[in-house]
Amino acid sequence: MNKLARWAARAALSLAFAGAASAALAADVIRIGVATAGGGDPITWGGSPGGVVRANQWLEEAFKADGVKVEWLFFKGAGPAVNEALSNRQIDFAYQGDLPAVVGRANGLKTKLLVISGARNNLYVVVPPDSKLSRIEDLKGQRVSIFRGTNGHLVAINVLADHGLSERDIKGVNLDAGSAQAALVSHGVDAAFGGYEWFKVRDQGLAKVIYSTQGQDPAYTRQAALLVREDFAKENPAQVQKVVDVFVRASRWASDEKNRDALFKVWEKSGVPYASWAAEFDKQDLAARNSPLVDDFIVARYKAVVADALKLKLIRREVSVDDWFDTRYLDQALKNQGLEHYWTRFDAKGKPAS
Repeated sequence: MNKLARWAARAALSLAFAGAASAALAADVIRIGVATAGGGDPITWGGSPGGVVRANQWLEEAFKADGVKVEWLFFKGAGPAVNEALSNRQIDFAYQGDLPAVVGRANGLKTKLLVISGARNNLYVVVPPDSKLSRIEDLKGQRVSIFRGTNGHLVAINVLADHGLSERDIKGVNLDAGSAQAALVSHGVDAAFGGYEWFKVRDQGLAKVIYSTQGQDPAYTRQAALLVREDFAKENPAQVQKVVDVFVRASRWASDEKNRDALFKVWEKSGVPYASWAAEFDKQDLAARNSPLVDDFIVARYKAVVADALKLKLIRREVSVDDWFDTRYLDQALKNQGLEHYWTRFDAKGKPAS
């Protein structure tokens, strides 16, 4: 090969490498959609290690040296609104509950579930303080608020079924959290299903809790996770790894009982009082609630959500779960941070695995 030929070959190789580098160029903006309206300034949320990441600006800190901007988008329409944003490629990552994530997958959204960020969330039923309703059975024929399409919707249906009722036995009203609170206080509805947001209303003397999933079968709890669009992950694996690294770091901090007081103060920045977090996590192990692990319990819960959603015709076709979870990034983060054996893994029924 003469000099000219060798030079041409090297030039072609250089161009090939340059093209590959360009194709793998990292995103200069990372957009994360959160399935809640949130609160505070800047807007954040609580009840999840993800809220710690947001409030402490750990992602912004992690990407600062790369010149990458992190944008957080909060959706009052919760999970269904996040799915629409994913479909329109308006966000790269999504923090949402199990049911809306399953609905999105059933509707063709190409995502990968990366890390759990808020497991075993409780569900409550509240009524006005002067109400004569005192148990789930009393909800028959009553106007009851349920935020349809969210991860609380399916649990509410299962709770009703466990007490001999179906969703048809109540006069369901589809309201988001803020609207439900206004409706209950004004007696626009007789009862409401919801989460920790109701403790503030209760403590103001405007509602009372007549049912709680706390301490009951963990099958009646709700799970939330961080997902990523498949195409974003393929194009930006290093950035996905960095995001998961930060979420695992937050999970470790939020799982330490020494940080319980500090954790609730961080979450309080969302506008939900400290006392509400103390009530939501009362007598509950932080590590079990804030574990990032995709263990047998998590997989079983997502499979159960698929089965229930199909049975109730919330989705039209069955979707696979096993190939949905992409734990490569989580496994790497656990290894890098020396946390491979920090959290307890649970079996399908929610008991510590042997």
